[in-house]
Amino acid sequence: MSQSITIIGGGPAGLIAAQRLAEAGRRVTVYDRMPTVGRKFLMAGRGGLNLTHSEPLDRFVTRFGAAQGWIEPLVRAFTPDDLQAWSRDLGVPTFVGSSGRVFPESLKASPLLRAWLVRLAQLGVEIRTRHDWIGLTAGNRPVLRGPEGEFEAGADATILALGGASWPRLGADGGWAPILAARGVGIALLLPANAGVEIAWSAHLRDRFAGTPLKRIALTFAGRTVRGEAVIAATGLEGGAVYALGPGLRQAIARDGSAALTLDLRPDMNAAEIADRLSHAGSSDSAPNRLRRALSLTGPAYSLLREGFAADALAAPEAMAAAIKAIPLRVTGLRPLDRAISTAGGICLDALNPALELKALPGVFACGEMLDWEAPTGGYLLQGCFATGAAAARGLVGSSRPASTDPGTTD
Repeated sequence: MSQSITIIGGGPAGLIAAQRLAEAGRRVTVYDRMPTVGRKFLMAGRGGLNLTHSEPLDRFVTRFGAAQGWIEPLVRAFTPDDLQAWSRDLGVPTFVGSSGRVFPESLKASPLLRAWLVRLAQLGVEIRTRHDWIGLTAGNRPVLRGPEGEFEAGADATILALGGASWPRLGADGGWAPILAARGVGIALLLPANAGVEIAWSAHLRDRFAGTPLKRIALTFAGRTVRGEAVIAATGLEGGAVYALGPGLRQAIARDGSAALTLDLRPDMNAAEIADRLSHAGSSDSAPNRLRRALSLTGPAYSLLREGFAADALAAPEAMAAAIKAIPLRVTGLRPLDRAISTAGGICLDALNPALELKALPGVFACGEMLDWEAPTGGYLLQGCFATGAAAARGLVGSSRPASTDPGTTD
């Protein structure tokens, strides 16, 4: 009889593991606590599902930062090209946007998820929703609580794909961390990743411009500059350019209590070019009008300048040009974990063997955001989830672990 595999968690990592295992002839049951699977996957696609990124793979793998050393082989084993081919195989073509990001042709997540669930059903994967994972027996079999009550899943092996702790209303709340820690699994503290930064704006800027996008800007922290976009929030700044600097900002705030971020409103021009344009804009005009006429800077531009500089310090074109290139912003914190897009921290690398099996819990594998890695938005997060899910399935198949027997006690 083929192995019976239980997968806990119906996000991208869990579902790709289920597909790979079913294709390898395993009998697979996926359990999820929510009424339907793929809740966060659908949320990620609300504004257009960014599946992955088309940049060269050697550059792509650097986006995983401190985790690159161990996650790079997994991404090379399930590449962005592989992910696009997988989508096409489900009948959902992809395209590369102007930014290099890869999207399904319809831009939406729901057609892809529907096609995926049809494929999983064709492969014999059983999906059981409204089931909470509450622990493991002494023999490492999963214990769940569902509409029929509490029970032990009769699995030969288990893959945990329970997600991180961001957006808990979508199903992932990090409740697995103390359960695994109590069984001897090393867990790095769960922290917000791809989260907005908190800045104490003036009442004027906060009340007038919260929700306003900042396009074609650059943000610099600790010598690293990221171009992109952001959005002024009542609490600070949100957006891709902010998220890309998140790991360094988070470490600095933990160490020093705050971090110094600088905002460049016109990264496509140097200070001399900006000053020259301002000098020809008409000194009788108001400062906001000069910014608009000379540099096409409208909306919150002047208010942002006033967050860091007094009005008289912006009078001369050279001084205003220098300010435009480096508005100082004091970041006092990151938005809390339940408001973050993703999670840093999780199961430590040294708690896993190369197959992504938990050393302390033989027969139990883990993947996705449960593991201690992070990546910026732009397709890297989803690629990492798919790659680790496929790796866990590969590792489980390679382990060929026989069925376990135990007295059925729950920890």
